Amino acid sequence: MRHSLPIAPQFYVTAPQACPYLDNRQERKLFAALQGEDAQSLNSCLSKQGFRRSQNVLYRPTCLDCAACLSARIEVKQFFPNKTQKRTIKTNKNVKRRSTSPWATDEQFELFKRYLDDRHASGGMAEMDVFEFAAMIEETPVDTRVIEYELNQKLAAACLTDIVDDGLSMVYSFYNPDLAKYSLGTYIVLDHIKLAQKLDLSYVYLGYWVPGSSKMGYKSKYSALEIYHEKEWKKLIDVPNVSSKLHPLNTAPVAEQVSELDFPGSEAVR
Repeated sequence: MRHSLPIAPQFYVTAPQACPYLDNRQERKLFAALQGEDAQSLNSCLSKQGFRRSQNVLYRPTCLDCAACLSARIEVKQFFPNKTQKRTIKTNKNVKRRSTSPWATDEQFELFKRYLDDRHASGGMAEMDVFEFAAMIEETPVDTRVIEYELNQKLAAACLTDIVDDGLSMVYSFYNPDLAKYSLGTYIVLDHIKLAQKLDLSYVYLGYWVPGSSKMGYKSKYSALEIYHEKEWKKLIDVPNVSSKLHPLNTAPVAEQVSELDFPGSEAVR
């Protein structure tokens, strides 16, 4: 007999705003606060249902007429690097990984700003100051690490990473844009796959895959990629017709979406 109730937070929806990935689109997010002693289990549970973490908030897209953003993860035991990825691993053989607690440093912030200025100068994070950066790194109620990568004794890349019960969730990564020949963005993902395998975890959560987006479409290059589509995880190769075209009325009402979620203490999440 069950004696505890499911952990179900209050959900809200953001106002529509310009989509950062696709032109002439509006985005909305379904979100809930992540706090208290149940934060870790809630983060793990909702990560399996397409949610992402930003500081003490869990969110996923709930756009009115578009369903292009799909949560993506790599099944690490089924992953095999392609020739380009093998070359990237070899190129970065001298890169050293260091795992630290979620504590922001000046060196991280300087690298973060260089990355944004080069790759996302017009994005919503471009104006973040050192205090906002520190909040992004440090305000976490869950099991989080900063994975740093050093090359020639200098910080070359970093990733804010959550440890969930079945994998590693890459919250945000950034790297030195002047080191293009090292393909550090790719290497960070490949190294997280290696780390997840070592920890006997099943998945690396990559965030959202957006077909048609130059910023987010690259994730389809990884083998064993799964996407959260129609309320379940599917191998990308088994969903050939996913596109970024508008899909009017394909988003269920928010109340219906929330009612269909699983929470810690309810039945097992798929």
